Amino acid sequence: MELKIRKSGENYIIDVNGEMDLYNSYKLKELVMKMLEKKVGRFIINLENVDYIDSSGIGALIYICSTIKKMGLKLIITNIHGSVKKVIELTKLMGYFPITPTIEEALVKMEA
Repeated sequence: MELKIRKSGENYIIDVNGEMDLYNSYKLKELVMKMLEKKVGRFIINLENVDYIDSSGIGALIYICSTIKKMGLKLIITNIHGSVKKVIELTKLMGYFPITPTIEEALVKMEA
């Protein structure tokens, strides 16, 4: 899994590439925690290039989401598709995560 950060205004977009599984999902958690230490308050996690997620990946997303919500900050997960979308639907987390179909829609929602 590879992580890239880019900025759009006040929003930080984390592009996740590869599989989110037991062996690497902690990397995303660590990255977000470091960004929180630097007072970043608006996150968009882009899963466009993620074709596989396991329970560890889901756990990392739940941890990130709950931490950011507790702090009163903003998070949107975007571009989920295929088997990743199926796993999130099966685990009944579609309503838990703030999800948009595209980065553009996430950016608009962040400003709302």
